[in-house]
Amino acid sequence: MSVSEGRPADFWIGTHRGGLYPLRHDGGQWSSGEPYTQALSASFGVYSPLHDLQYLVDERDDGAVGIYRKASSGWTRLARVAVRGDAPCHLALSSDQTRLAVANYASGSVTLFLLDHDGIPVAPGQVFAATGSGPDRTRQTGPHAHWVGFDAADRWLYAVDLGGDAIHAVAMTATGGEVLRTAFKAPPGSGPRHLLLHPRRRDIAYLACELANTLMLLSGGDGAFTAIETLSTLPAGFGGPSIVAHLAINAAGDRLYVSNRGHDSIAVFALDDAGTPRLIQHAPTGAAYPRHFLLLEDEACLIVANEKDECVTVLPIAPNGMLGRSVARVAVPGAAFVLRA
Repeated sequence: MSVSEGRPADFWIGTHRGGLYPLRHDGGQWSSGEPYTQALSASFGVYSPLHDLQYLVDERDDGAVGIYRKASSGWTRLARVAVRGDAPCHLALSSDQTRLAVANYASGSVTLFLLDHDGIPVAPGQVFAATGSGPDRTRQTGPHAHWVGFDAADRWLYAVDLGGDAIHAVAMTATGGEVLRTAFKAPPGSGPRHLLLHPRRRDIAYLACELANTLMLLSGGDGAFTAIETLSTLPAGFGGPSIVAHLAINAAGDRLYVSNRGHDSIAVFALDDAGTPRLIQHAPTGAAYPRHFLLLEDEACLIVANEKDECVTVLPIAPNGMLGRSVARVAVPGAAFVLRA
C-alpha cells in the first residue's frame, strides 16, 4: 500500500536534542507529536529484526548506545552501554545480528560489541583506535570515524575516517576483530563520510566524500579497495558552500541517491549493470541541510531530515526513480535522522 493511499505509517525522527519525534501520515496529512525524551542525541540508529530491538547512538559527553524496544504502548529503554569513545554517530549490525559496531566521531575510534542472546551489547566493547589527519585544519586535525559497516559475509568490518581521508578495515574473528588496517586512502582533504556496499555485487562500493562533494566508485572488497571513478554530487558551475551527507541505493541496484547540504538537494545517479554511476537529477529537498533520508520504495517516497531548517520534507519517487518536489514539510526541532519503527 502506498503511503499516499491510506493508513498511517509509523516513522520517528531522531534529533540532536529533545528525543525521538513521531512522524505520522493520515488522510493525506503529515504531522508530528510529543517526543519520547529518553532517547537523547539519537542522531542515528539501526534495527535488529532478530531481537526486535532498536540501537540508537547517544552523542552526549559520556558516549553510549541506547537499546530500545518499540511496542504499541510506546518506547522502552532496556539498556544504555558506554562505547568508550567520544560522540558516537553511526552504528552497524553484522548480517547474523550477533555483533554491533559503533563509529565514534570525536575520538576517531570504532567500538565492536558482541551481543548476548537477548541482543544486549556485552560490555566492555573492543575499541579500535585510528591515527592520522588531513589538510583541512578545521575538520581534519585528527581521525573522525563517521561510518561503520560489515561486508555481506561478516568477514570484514569497515570504518570510514573523515579526518584521516581513509577507509579502515578490521578482519573479524570468532570472538571479536583483529588490528585496524588501511583498506583505502582517499584524496587528501576529500573527507570521506559514508561507504555503501553494492547489494548485489560484492566487488563494487560507493564512497561519499563530504568535504569534496564527490561520489567515488570503488572496486575490491576483502579488506581493500581501489578507486575507479570520481563524480561530483553538485551541478556544474555551482560555487556555494555545500557538503555531502547521506547516500542510499534502491533494491534493484540501478538508482543511487546522495544528499547535498548547502545546495540542499538529492543527487540521483543511474547505475548501469557494471555499477557505474551517471548523474541524472538534482532534486530540491524543500528545506536547508538534508542530513539524512529514508528511501521508501514500496511507499514511493523519500523522507528527508533537514538539519538547519529543523524539519522533515517528503519527496515522491517516480517509477523511473526520479524525485518530485516536496509534498509535505513538518517541523521537528533538531531533526537529524529518520527511522521506521
